[in-house]
Amino acid sequence: MNSMTVRNLLVRGMLAGLTAGVLALVVAYLLGEPNVDKAIGFEEAHAAAHEHEVEIVSRGLQSTAGLATGVLIYGVAFGGIAALAYCFALGRVGRFTPRATALLLSGAELLAVYVVPFLKYPANPPAVGDPGTIGKRTTLYFLMMLLSVLLAVGATLLGRRLAPKLGTWYATVVAVLGFALVIGLAYAFLPAVDEVPSDFPATVLWRFRLSALAIQVTLWGGFGLAFGELAERLLHPKPAGLPAGDGAVAASQ
Repeated sequence: MNSMTVRNLLVRGMLAGLTAGVLALVVAYLLGEPNVDKAIGFEEAHAAAHEHEVEIVSRGLQSTAGLATGVLIYGVAFGGIAALAYCFALGRVGRFTPRATALLLSGAELLAVYVVPFLKYPANPPAVGDPGTIGKRTTLYFLMMLLSVLLAVGATLLGRRLAPKLGTWYATVVAVLGFALVIGLAYAFLPAVDEVPSDFPATVLWRFRLSALAIQVTLWGGFGLAFGELAERLLHPKPAGLPAGDGAVAASQ
């Protein structure tokens, strides 16, 4: 793959990431923010000190412009990184079309980057967690994420190496089982974090975590669909002057 194609895919990846960010922003605003407001209400009602603190950034600004800025910038950034990973994976993970490769890669990245760490250290709303342990919790989360990504890459390489001997199906099964085994060991040996107050509403916690998962699924799924379409048009352009569906007819003649 030449540098011009890589650059074009990078630009398309950032555009797809922006598109996915818009979709994720809608989900975050409609599903996530109401639960954040409920958690903040719980925190304020149970605050030990009643001193009035000056609010540097209003809650209204945080839930609108602040949320949009964070989600969209994240979407563009991760879209560019995912596009570079796509350039490396294309043609190396099987004989898939550009669209299928984009969807498979997005699903694998969603699993490795978010779902696996989420199952060990799920997202928590405001009022959950000791401020004194935020550094420890952040370190553990990123350690789990790094381990998951490295193991996913290792499982992919293992599957490719075993494929000539075992066949694609059995090589994939062995790689997946190996990934699951090591992740299970990491779950068992890494310390657990449980700082949810006993009186925190379980429904709010559950809905917040589901909304956090929904945001990520929307982000990665939207990126996979949008980037797959853009990559397909770049790498497999239709012949000029042929309407959609006429390519096969022309080829048969």
